[in-house]
Amino acid sequence: MTLPRLFAGLGTGIIVLSFASIIIRLLPLPSLVIAAGRLGLASVILAPLFWFRVGRRIVELRRVSWGLVLLSGILLAAHFGLWIESLQRTSVASSVMLVALNPIFVAVLAPLLLKERLNWRLGLAVALGAVGAVVISLPRLQSPGSTLGNLLAVGGAVCAAGYLLAGRRIRPGLSLVSYIYIVYTISAIMLIGVALLTGERFTGFRPQVYGLLLLLAVGPQLVGHTSLNWALRYLKAPVVAMAVMGEPIGATILAWLILGQGPTLWEVLGGAIVCTGIYLAATS
Repeated sequence: MTLPRLFAGLGTGIIVLSFASIIIRLLPLPSLVIAAGRLGLASVILAPLFWFRVGRRIVELRRVSWGLVLLSGILLAAHFGLWIESLQRTSVASSVMLVALNPIFVAVLAPLLLKERLNWRLGLAVALGAVGAVVISLPRLQSPGSTLGNLLAVGGAVCAAGYLLAGRRIRPGLSLVSYIYIVYTISAIMLIGVALLTGERFTGFRPQVYGLLLLLAVGPQLVGHTSLNWALRYLKAPVVAMAVMGEPIGATILAWLILGQGPTLWEVLGGAIVCTGIYLAATS
């Protein structure tokens, strides 16, 4: 796999992923229902691809660590549950930037868990990403009404970091379709179960709502999020984590164009710092 193809695929995924927060803000659904629907529909769409070659899949799955696969699914479910709820309680810019702080946690844990050392460029990239995130979120972080939403986003970042680290360990020995189908299905079952236990319902909404939910599953989930899992086979976890920091830039621009949430001077300045960090990570 050549680097231009890798970064082209990852870049396309990040652009599509940037639409996630906008679609979520337009959905008049509880956070758990959105998260469960997003992953559930993605799993249903992936099912024919997985079961069509089930013989080969079974051979692959015999070699995999099921404990890590289950952990990956749990962390993904927690990530979406926390992050989508944060979008209901703080601004799009603050939520997506804080949840994109996962490179910090990946950078700290990757040398310990994966033996993947950071060179000085990648270390500086992570530091710049963190500084840019703080600069973007600073004005809204001072708002008492947004505190819970901001904390939920940070919790989502921790879970996303764990998910990327687990995926980096699993992906080299497992095909992309097998990995995402199993992990997405585990996450969907967990989220559906929690939603039902808390009294949420999945029926009785307008057709347009289900259309947006399907769009969320096909675009940001199957194209955007899956591009991260695809890249984990070839790139170190911190590099993939840094690429995710491009999502807040795209989401902030889309929030301005679609939701009328124009970027502040702090968001423009922070975005420039984050872009510098992404460049350093991509060229490290």
